[in-house]
Amino acid sequence: MYKPFVARGSRVSRCPACLLASRVCICSYRIRYPAVADFYLLMHHNESFKPTNTGRLIENCLEGTRRFIWSRTAPCNEFIAAIQAPDIDPYIVFPEGAGYEERMVPFVSKAGKKPVFIILDGTWRQARRMFRHSRYLDELPVIQPEASASSIYKLRKAAVPGQLCTAEVASEMLRVTSDIEGAELLSAYFNVFNEHYRAARLHRPLLEDTDEKVLIRTYQSAAANSPAGT
Repeated sequence: MYKPFVARGSRVSRCPACLLASRVCICSYRIRYPAVADFYLLMHHNESFKPTNTGRLIENCLEGTRRFIWSRTAPCNEFIAAIQAPDIDPYIVFPEGAGYEERMVPFVSKAGKKPVFIILDGTWRQARRMFRHSRYLDELPVIQPEASASSIYKLRKAAVPGQLCTAEVASEMLRVTSDIEGAELLSAYFNVFNEHYRAARLHRPLLEDTDEKVLIRTYQSAAANSPAGT
């Protein structure tokens, strides 16, 4: 069994769901949005315990998101079965590089198949290792996210200039599928996460009625009042 992640801030009283300090919990901003695409998070085991992990934000926002713990030698049988489903169109989301140029593809919508974006969720070093050493991923096409803006994630230092965090990558991939509403909602939730995390770290009060919070509350209200939400 893996040991819990222990680092600076590990003694803080945290919400067991969002893992933020209890006073800045963001669970009230969670939504369930039916995105055009699904996301499979192939997660390094260390990420499960990190409050700074943003893959969790995708799980909290987007229906159809699934988490699988990565293993180089013993791939999760559930993950293998998931990517072999006949009604999906899977892609690994990873930057272009030497040695796998022939696997790089653009996104093209396929009738009768739901796009699934597989994100390697870990540090940049871990993600590269996961990509290079997981032979069971070799047959999958690779798609590169096209960043529409620089990363605003400041809780971890980027290993590569212009590198996006996991939640930002998912938002960009939603834009690729023309799911602009989903991209904006996920980005808003990510911004709320950033604001609340910084407020806890710097001992600042939370901001009220930011554009992102208004957007999320408006969506929550509309969803609750729709026929499907009754």
